[in-house]
Amino acid sequence: MITAMLMAHLLGDYVLQWDQLAAWKAQSVRGALFHGVIVLITTLMCALSVNPTWWPWALLIGLTHMGIDAIQPWLGRRVRLSGPGLIGLVRLCIDQTLHVGVIGLVIVVSGYATWPNLSLVWLEELRSNQWLALSLGYVFITMPAWVFTEFIAYGVICRSSPQFPYAARSKYIGTLERWIMATLVLLGQAGLVPLVALPRLVSEAPRAISAHRARVYLTEALVSVVLAVLIGLSLRGLFW
Repeated sequence: MITAMLMAHLLGDYVLQWDQLAAWKAQSVRGALFHGVIVLITTLMCALSVNPTWWPWALLIGLTHMGIDAIQPWLGRRVRLSGPGLIGLVRLCIDQTLHVGVIGLVIVVSGYATWPNLSLVWLEELRSNQWLALSLGYVFITMPAWVFTEFIAYGVICRSSPQFPYAARSKYIGTLERWIMATLVLLGQAGLVPLVALPRLVSEAPRAISAHRARVYLTEALVSVVLAVLIGLSLRGLFW
């Protein structure tokens, strides 16, 4: 159930949150509630696929997620929640910590696991259901990895908020690259990872340099590769 709830979070909070919805959610309580409904439905569906009797706890997770997101536009009018530098990255980390923390708390309160053995129960889940583990890893290196990559690159290097419209050009090709790199690492062929990253690096580097984005572009590429390799190594460690 831990893996299923984390999968629901990644799907609802990232994969099923398009750019316009993300902007609406950040500015309007209605947008946050609309997004929350998507997360709620996704959470219920993932829970029902594992254990139909667990739906009340999934409902609690979804409603809490909705509440956390809904309060942010209201709070943002009174407290600075976004801005240049690392503010956006810190806000993102706090937001995700709250959501994942709620999942862990509900898992414990429901009696599915206890705090001391929560990580051990999750590890056993991943080892006993390899397809679910693979799915979680590969979903993470789609939109979640892309969002974190942009926040890290722009926040650390440019001291600014991510320029998602510009970065969107490489959203899907970057996801494909991470999938291939993670698969190579999973299969024990980590030495081929540079060959996957090199073509786009060479083809897009001149444009990035001319637009004075060289440092950001290199940081994006590096973070993307690191995340893909880490997921590949983690999955390989589970299965071999």
